[in-house]
Amino acid sequence: MFEARRLPTAAAILSAAVTMTVPAQAIDLTGAWASQGDLCKLVFTNKGKSLSFTELSDLYGSGFIIDGDRITGKAAKCRITSRKQNGDNLDLNASCATSIMTQDVSFILKVIDDNNIARVIPEIENMQIKYTRCSF
Repeated sequence: MFEARRLPTAAAILSAAVTMTVPAQAIDLTGAWASQGDLCKLVFTNKGKSLSFTELSDLYGSGFIIDGDRITGKAAKCRITSRKQNGDNLDLNASCATSIMTQDVSFILKVIDDNNIARVIPEIENMQIKYTRCSF
């Protein structure tokens, strides 16, 4: 015999199960990101379908380019080895190489909106470096 008092409990369990099985929408970070959006054309150059840094990009701020599992900075190239989305935060682990050494690096990126993110520096309280996606 069906008991009406069990209905709210069953509905709550079913709702939680459905919510847990629906994957969160992945954050798309593809593109060039600059510390100052109005200086994108001074930090990056677009040659055909290829983005790269301008020769004097360091004079106009910092930035990086994300393409798939690759992150390219002015001095380092990284390959994302793992990513975990936690709400608006994206925890990235990457294997990075410079002209001198290789190193495993962890990043926390906070998504502000589709075209703005902040790199969270957990070692310094309330420290974030904001970046804007450049459009070419």
